[in-house]
Amino acid sequence: MQSVNRRVVLGGLAAFSTSHPSRAATAENLSVAADEESVALTRYAADQTGKRAGIVVLHGSRGLELKPRAYQRYADALTAAGIDVYLARYFTTADLPVFDPKTSTRQRREAHETERFEGWAKRVSSVVTAILARPESSGRVGLLGFSLGGFVAANAAARDDRIAALAVLYGGMPDAMAANTKRLPPLLELHGDADRNVPFAKGQELVKLAGAVGSTAEQVTYPGKDHGFDFSDTDPATADAIGRVTRFFQARLASP
Repeated sequence: MQSVNRRVVLGGLAAFSTSHPSRAATAENLSVAADEESVALTRYAADQTGKRAGIVVLHGSRGLELKPRAYQRYADALTAAGIDVYLARYFTTADLPVFDPKTSTRQRREAHETERFEGWAKRVSSVVTAILARPESSGRVGLLGFSLGGFVAANAAARDDRIAALAVLYGGMPDAMAANTKRLPPLLELHGDADRNVPFAKGQELVKLAGAVGSTAEQVTYPGKDHGFDFSDTDPATADAIGRVTRFFQARLASP
């Protein structure tokens, strides 16, 4: 299947001002029953009637609270495009101390992640089930994952064939899960080639895996950009990434 690699050349701030949504979506707090304990969601509904697709957004290892404005920008853009957005706090209470930078270590976090990917994927699937049961659901759901959330999203999408599209920013597929992956939905992976947290090669491996299992996949490379390159209000890469993610989901989650 098709695998595309693109390198982005950005210039000036005009791209940000022309693509940045002017209206902030309204938040609604929800809770979904899942294995271990409930998953807390923040839902942003598109301002339109009728059936709509939904996106589950999966945060990085520091949670949604580290850079709330960064996640809000994606929610604003996607809801403006007519797609409902659900920010999912997929960590359990027992997960939280492991990711506290004041008390934990990198070795402890990495070991914990390896043990938890399957559990997190099941929790994501519970969220998908709840979204599909909503009266406004079109039956089309995508996953958008950032960093650790990108790994969680990739694993969940490989195991849940109800997921129709997958966008990953500076993430990949967990090493232990790659060999057992038999399917992936259409994939968009965005990565800075100077990433010192999640190596650029991890994104390349995910794109190659998607092609190997017969999916369409595109990787967009941001030259010289480090981890979390889309967290800046002023960097043109932010608007470029948001625009690409929004267009990808618009195309892939349209009713068949």
